[in-house]
Amino acid sequence: MDNRAVSVTIRICAQDPVSVVRDAVTKRDMADGHYQQAWCVLDVDDFDHLDEALRLAADEDVEVALSNPCFELWLLLHFRDHRANITGYGQAKQHLTSHHPNYSKVARDFDFGRYRAGWQAAVERARELARPGEEAKTNPSTGMWRLVREVVPEDQWA
Repeated sequence: MDNRAVSVTIRICAQDPVSVVRDAVTKRDMADGHYQQAWCVLDVDDFDHLDEALRLAADEDVEVALSNPCFELWLLLHFRDHRANITGYGQAKQHLTSHHPNYSKVARDFDFGRYRAGWQAAVERARELARPGEEAKTNPSTGMWRLVREVVPEDQWA
């Protein structure tokens, strides 16, 4: 997955979803038109105010890649299809560690290379879990495939 026409800036915000969306809006607006899109990667998890965050994102023209219950589902889909309900991060991590021993959600320790070969399968599996915008109501589901579609050039899609 290499697209030199795309510049991605990743910010990690260990905050509630509303704060994450506000941060994305602030950073996008401070960039004075440099970015064509702003995205937030959010989990359903146990966060309060998710509906408020989704409304704010829609009002501010920020895209959301929402995972239910958590981002680790997206990672799991790189290795296998998973359609059963996941109770939360702990259970998702259990499923994932059989494919990624010693998995850590700490960004500096994350091994992106482990997921490179499975991204297309993950996209197809994720697309089948929920319609766009229905991720908050569907466990398991993830909208990460929509973000990948925006970043990966068409010539790299099978």
